[in-house]
Amino acid sequence: MPIPQDFSSPIRQLAKDKAFNQLQQWIIEGTLEPGEKIYDKDISKALGISRTPIREALQLLAVQGFIEMRPGKETRVTKIKKEDVLKVYPPLASLQALAAEEVAKIITLDQINNLKAMTNQYEDLIHRHEQFKTMECDEKFHDFIVRLSNNPYIIEFSSILQLHIRRFKYIFHKKIEVAVTESLKEHRALIQAFEDHHPEKAATLLKQNWLRPMEEVYHFLVEVEDHEE
Repeated sequence: MPIPQDFSSPIRQLAKDKAFNQLQQWIIEGTLEPGEKIYDKDISKALGISRTPIREALQLLAVQGFIEMRPGKETRVTKIKKEDVLKVYPPLASLQALAAEEVAKIITLDQINNLKAMTNQYEDLIHRHEQFKTMECDEKFHDFIVRLSNNPYIIEFSSILQLHIRRFKYIFHKKIEVAVTESLKEHRALIQAFEDHHPEKAATLLKQNWLRPMEEVYHFLVEVEDHEE
């Protein structure tokens, strides 16, 4: 088969990926703050990448909802509004509940033991007040369950929504009194549902594990907006 004339070189592709990954990380971690303007010239200089792959990366980030592009005018990091919380958490909760329902039917003893080990580590990090590591451990717990579902659609859509929720966590984790002890209880109850091979209970518990923090973040944003008014 002849090589297409408009084929992009691997180096160009790698440059776009590098720009995309770095910009996404900066937005999620809050290095690039909500509402902040993005200048491709500055990003190009900082990353040592030409402006074309930077623009391509920005277009992908716009599709994912991390930035807003106004051609010929400006590019900004999207602001976080209370309505966004109610749009992101429920679909993720439903997707992961579906994963839990499927996993409860097929999970093995070794896999349950892996979840128990993650939960013990989660508890240890909570007691040590290591907030970021606690958050990362919680994500690994959920990701492990999603992967066990062996459903590529759940895995793919879940990962995109998870990025937006990770952004909420990074930006607000120091400002919100997150009920991690409740989350720990839910993790242990979920593991018990897996041991009992109880699909409906597992789905309910995992959904609850997402919707409870959604309420915490939403009420925090309501208070912030009321204060600003």
